[in-house]
Amino acid sequence: MGQPTRQVILKIHSRCNLSCDYCYMYESIDQSWRTRPTTMSPATIEHVAHRIAEHARAHDLQALEVVLHGGEPLLAGHEGLAAALRRIREAFPPVRFAMQSNGILLDGRFLELFHEYGVRVGVSVDGGRAATDRHRRYANGRGSFDRVAAGIELLMRPEHAPVYGGLLCTIDVDNDPGEVFDALIAFRPPRVDLLLPHGNWTTPPPHHDRPRAYGDWLIQVFERWYGRRPEPTRIRTFESIIARLFGLPSGTETIGGEAPGIVTIETDGAYEQSDALKTTVAGGPATGLGVAGHSLDDVLDHLAVAAPYVLSAECRACPVVEVCGGGLRAHRYRETNGFDNPSVYCADLLALINHIGARVRADLAQAAAGR
Repeated sequence: MGQPTRQVILKIHSRCNLSCDYCYMYESIDQSWRTRPTTMSPATIEHVAHRIAEHARAHDLQALEVVLHGGEPLLAGHEGLAAALRRIREAFPPVRFAMQSNGILLDGRFLELFHEYGVRVGVSVDGGRAATDRHRRYANGRGSFDRVAAGIELLMRPEHAPVYGGLLCTIDVDNDPGEVFDALIAFRPPRVDLLLPHGNWTTPPPHHDRPRAYGDWLIQVFERWYGRRPEPTRIRTFESIIARLFGLPSGTETIGGEAPGIVTIETDGAYEQSDALKTTVAGGPATGLGVAGHSLDDVLDHLAVAAPYVLSAECRACPVVEVCGGGLRAHRYRETNGFDNPSVYCADLLALINHIGARVRADLAQAAAGR
């Protein structure tokens, strides 16, 4: 028996009320969402609860996180979410809950539920109005910023601090990095995740023809964030790079190359790998296993064989490989040779890691000299 999972991503609802043009769920080569149930059924939730309890007993777990995801999980409704939270809590009382949402449907009843079950809510927003409405739009083309901001403002109320998890921003290098940072910080998030848009060598991300475009954008945000110390908002990408520079664990699968220990469960109960693999080939995340017939250990053992952590020769020879770990696996894909490549963001990660390393080492040297 291998290592236990530390996180289960639960696709409680497989549709969305937005039509973001960069969405890996609906706009990528994998279109498996079309054949899946819209909402996870009570029977599937029962299987999920059983598998979590079974896994916790087998590994004597004291903690495990379940992230409610989609699509848009709030579309499952108040009663649907309440039933799922209640059943999983009954099966494994120490469970920790989180959710990633677009925030549009957040209301008082949902917030009561999140307080009752300790659900930490992250909201996806790409900065201010112009940056967000560039990509995060309704199907009719109308921007979503006003509704998203209203949801975040609910979370910003002091009484909701225990359930305000933070913000997720997908990077567009056409947006000014300083303006994006300032807009995000204005929402007073405890944490921000900066997400590189999914792409690979076969289907490159936007602006891949501009060398280091994402690295230079992130360096500008890092300088703005690092210069505000002590900054109450944590940025996981930067903190993970700093942690890896000192040999500590990363907080994200994008940095560090550590076994993520994450299992995704779709609305039909199918176990899948990382959602990012939906951008590689049709069926990219599929495992062929499901909650009705297989345990969490079954899928983890399967992934250890089917998706081993192996880096290309170029990555293994790189001086910062211990920090970046090759980047996100999906970003290494090429149609001709699979994942035997550096990340499509290799130059960006190298520039960012070298910049952060130089800044942190200079600060440490200055502090040591002042003692």
